[in-house]
Amino acid sequence: MGTPEFAVPSLEMLLSMPEVEVVGVFTQPDRPSGRGHKLEKPPVKLLAEEHGVPVFQFEKIRRQEGLDALRSVKPDLCVTAAFGQILSKKILEVPRLGTINVHASLLPRHRGSAPVNWCIIQGEKVSGVTTMLTDVGLDTGDMLLKQEVEILPEETAGELTGRLAIVGAELLKQTILQYAEGKLSPIPQDEALSSYEPMLTKELGEVDFSKSAEEIDCLVRGVDPWPGAYSYLNGETLKLWKVTPRAWEGTEANGSVLKASAREGLLVKCEGGALELEVIQLPGGKRMSAKSYLAGRSIEMGTVLGKQHEN
Repeated sequence: MGTPEFAVPSLEMLLSMPEVEVVGVFTQPDRPSGRGHKLEKPPVKLLAEEHGVPVFQFEKIRRQEGLDALRSVKPDLCVTAAFGQILSKKILEVPRLGTINVHASLLPRHRGSAPVNWCIIQGEKVSGVTTMLTDVGLDTGDMLLKQEVEILPEETAGELTGRLAIVGAELLKQTILQYAEGKLSPIPQDEALSSYEPMLTKELGEVDFSKSAEEIDCLVRGVDPWPGAYSYLNGETLKLWKVTPRAWEGTEANGSVLKASAREGLLVKCEGGALELEVIQLPGGKRMSAKSYLAGRSIEMGTVLGKQHEN
């Protein structure tokens, strides 16, 4: 059971294991995508179809039709990886060996739907993957195996998710082999150490220049690729895709443009320092370096970024 790109390596791993027969894949329904709103198949569905594996798609698997479909394939074991739906007690009772989840955080930290994003937003230096036994709670089941992964200095949530997907697939393989042989002892999660992170929203991406350069950098990387960080420049939405903290000791207002030229780039004041806006995007345009943008347009020194300064 899985849906996005994160789940693809885990399914690939299962398909490659001689000890495993994948009897069915459950994934989210096809969704409209792009400007044409054309229906797009989930990545996991595309892979399953390539290998001739039966695919089942339900808005809510916990309804009777989903339960009946799961029972029809008679699984010994279920595996979930970013499936995107809560499993009911009846669903969890179907596989005789239970359900193993591949979760992209070091549980019990960062439970919820966006663990990788929040790990980066909160400035942590280490992330990882946990395999666990799924129960009726939200990421509350007993843990099986863990693998730590260092977060690289300029890594975005999208880039880290890609690396964790590969780590998670290998960890899943180890988990299944050891679990099947009775070599794993499930470890209960310490509720005192748990954290539930909220779902991502577009509003989360708005940059607050009263925060430090390091905090803003973490936000920009943590909401890339979605919802993306942004501010406002002369009434226009300005997306920020790459920023770099810089030293600055001036007393200008936070959000003020300190430098703006094709040679020096775009420097903005924030709390306790400054931030170089390296890669930006304006409405209807593509991502581009701020220096390239400033080669053709000018930004007045002292301009203050932010919604409150729209014209």
